[in-house]
Amino acid sequence: MWLQQRLKGLPGLLSSSWARRLLIGLLLFLIFYWYLGAERRWRLFSGSAMSGGAAGQCLLAEIHRWKSLVDRGEGIYSTPQEQLDTPFVSGNGHILIDIDSNKLWVASSSQPGSAPVHQTEYAPRVGVHLEGKRAEAQASMLWFRKGAVLFVRCASPAALQSVRDCVTIREEFIAHRSRPNVYLQRIHINNPSDRAVSLDVSSDNPAFGSKFSTSMEKLEDREIMLSSGRVPVENNRIVLVVVVTKKLNSRIQVSAKSEYTDNILSVVWTSEPTESTKLEETFSTLREGAKKELGELLRASVDELVVDHQQAWMDLFISGVEMRKITDSHTPSSRTVNTTLYYILSSSMAPLLDRRLSSEERARLESSLNYADHCFSGHATMHAENLWPERSEQCCPDPAAGHTVDSDSAEERLQGAGGSRCPWSHAGYGAQLWWPSVHREPPPVSG
Repeated sequence: MWLQQRLKGLPGLLSSSWARRLLIGLLLFLIFYWYLGAERRWRLFSGSAMSGGAAGQCLLAEIHRWKSLVDRGEGIYSTPQEQLDTPFVSGNGHILIDIDSNKLWVASSSQPGSAPVHQTEYAPRVGVHLEGKRAEAQASMLWFRKGAVLFVRCASPAALQSVRDCVTIREEFIAHRSRPNVYLQRIHINNPSDRAVSLDVSSDNPAFGSKFSTSMEKLEDREIMLSSGRVPVENNRIVLVVVVTKKLNSRIQVSAKSEYTDNILSVVWTSEPTESTKLEETFSTLREGAKKELGELLRASVDELVVDHQQAWMDLFISGVEMRKITDSHTPSSRTVNTTLYYILSSSMAPLLDRRLSSEERARLESSLNYADHCFSGHATMHAENLWPERSEQCCPDPAAGHTVDSDSAEERLQGAGGSRCPWSHAGYGAQLWWPSVHREPPPVSG
């Protein structure tokens, strides 16, 4: 009754010229607001809310570079305004770099079927920071199609709050797809201001009592950093880890209105699970092998290394179940599918891409893959709810505590009772698809 009386009074209200103008203005605003779309609305109204002042405004321009990739389903990003709980990692099945926690994970064996489930105490990421007091904003992106993590920081001196004085530090982290021992950190610094800037370069040194140690060594006419350590695994055995990387200066000077680019190459060699009596001999072999491989890489073109990685990764990614846009409410979103595929590839070896593979081994692998396939007549994979569980915290097994890590035991990998957080299991994307051995009974086949 109340609503009916109000509706009867509506024609009289609209007879007023100011009320008509107000209504028309409101309608135009709603049409304009809707036309902008959700993403543009965010950019329009979040500029003043972005933390970091001038640095935040600079970060908005950097994020805009990624938007077309994200809109096509080729990546996801995390910003101060839209933070994701997703781990930002790059891996190739032999090693895995967790960018957020700055940890290196390694596999306990070079045999196919192994995965990088052992966390080391080595910090693989080199820190680059603007000297002095500064305002800073940062964002990260997982680039599905290129197998890389992009990280951008915009920093401005505290005394200069202008976008044109904002220094941009772009980093790209790559675990090389066809060179299992290699990872690369690419650095690009842009200084558009009228004054030179200095940046500190530092690595996280192992804590006192750490199982890792670092020393300086010579490689031809270059100085390199050699880090070595051990990871306890099952049966009281030890996996030795040796990392060699190019030494950087402790400070970077970037002139006014100029740019700076550098590439930090690192090589990681690991042993098979070894008895404590053979550690010295094994370490010597790893040390010489890692130094030799780094020497070869330093003589090669970094751009060619990156192109080689991107091509190998893209060939693997597009041969999977990559999705662009999914509108079916009963099907996992393209973001879920593509993120799952990214983590699967990051934690899986690709033996046929390994450059160390001999022609005989390659022929044997190719022949083993050439078998008659069968038609699967069970449920539709994309609609199987048990294959796409909700995100949940998972733990890695801790070999030191007696929890075994077996390539045939998916439950141990997914639900280990101890140890540190596994970056790939924390994501919780399609975990059951990673290790089909969860399904003890073979699926029915026909054809």
